Amino acid sequence: MERVEISAKSEEEAVDIALAELGMSRSEVEVVVLKKGRGGLFGLGSEEVRVRVTPLELLSDEDVDVGGMAKGVLENLLDLTGITASVTLGMEGGEDQAVITLDIEGEDLGILIGRRGETLSSLQYLVNLIISRHLKSRVGVVVDVEGYRQRRYESLRLLARRMADQVRSTGRSVTLESMPASERRIIHIELRDSPYVITQSIGQGEGRKIAILSRDNEGQPL
Repeated sequence: MERVEISAKSEEEAVDIALAELGMSRSEVEVVVLKKGRGGLFGLGSEEVRVRVTPLELLSDEDVDVGGMAKGVLENLLDLTGITASVTLGMEGGEDQAVITLDIEGEDLGILIGRRGETLSSLQYLVNLIISRHLKSRVGVVVDVEGYRQRRYESLRLLARRMADQVRSTGRSVTLESMPASERRIIHIELRDSPYVITQSIGQGEGRKIAILSRDNEGQPL
């Protein structure tokens, strides 16, 4: 099986034709746009889009566009669920610790977030699982819905500081509601350098919570 190059009126149409020829799904290939189309006045002077579609099995590790692959996997999953949305590919962090980000945008996407982001976390896990199995190596892709994660993480940082102030002023510990590991990590990091409080994870499984406790003069919890 070899890579194919297809020209069509739109990128979506070109990719669909290529997938039909290859007998593969969007998550099994890498798509590279070789030439962007151009619309002409009344169809005059218009140019077609041209794409190259390559089965992942033909690519070496150096050839793989992991970001493009992740975007394709997520778009394919959204299509399968019947959700109409667009996916924006981004990158966070420096070159040594770059993180691929995929932000989903559209109307009425609360269903993709779920209670306290549980559905979103499951979607992110699924995207990472599919890519990791294709590449046979672990990858890290962050999936978000219209910046939900960033807003949630900032609200957790504010909560951590507010509760720390409360513990400092009253001397009484505070236990937060249960939350997933990624959110507990935000609380721990926000308060790890505090000279007044420490944080501890308590409980088991999905019920695991964070307790914020006062320190004594020797830096130990009261």
